[in-house]
Amino acid sequence: MASLNSGSNGNCYYIGNGADSVLIDAGISCRETERRMVRLGLSIRTIRAIFITHEHTDHTRGAEVLSRKYGIPVHITEATYKHSRMKLEPGMMKTFIPGFPLPVGLLMVTPFSKRHDASDPVSFTVTGNGLTVGVFTDIGIACNAVKQHMSQCHAAFLESNYDEQMLENGRYPVHLKRRIRGEKGHVSNDQELSGDHRQ
Repeated sequence: MASLNSGSNGNCYYIGNGADSVLIDAGISCRETERRMVRLGLSIRTIRAIFITHEHTDHTRGAEVLSRKYGIPVHITEATYKHSRMKLEPGMMKTFIPGFPLPVGLLMVTPFSKRHDASDPVSFTVTGNGLTVGVFTDIGIACNAVKQHMSQCHAAFLESNYDEQMLENGRYPVHLKRRIRGEKGHVSNDQELSGDHRQ
């Protein structure tokens, strides 16, 4: 497992078992994804699928080019694809319904709904070789589904997005500050450290 990038400039997570692997989000360019995988000694040829959490461009930016260049299918909900700017090649878009596990080679990917300010946001767990890894990013509050899936993980990527004091004193307009802090926004650094998002 590897975080190829995390943050507002792009999100991309690699999970694999040596033979089969998946990307959760592809929010950095194809070239940058290739470069970072080479640096980590990972083969892009093992990627069997890209799974998209939601339509924001910092999660989708590189998906089209990666899919087209390597023939990798992109798994995405219908609502997320509709609200994204992506134009995938025919046959490369695979829709799914949250709550139903999807086999990818020897891996099992389980999508589930979460709270975030997007059309149909999901998070994922990936199981293989008796281990489960979760990708829990862009959550404002941990709903029951997030708690349930997190409790099943041996390891997880968990993202916190802002410092409370910097947000309060920063230049963002009030409506944006409320959006970031809201139940469909993001987890703060203080919440992450205290575990409040898991309460």
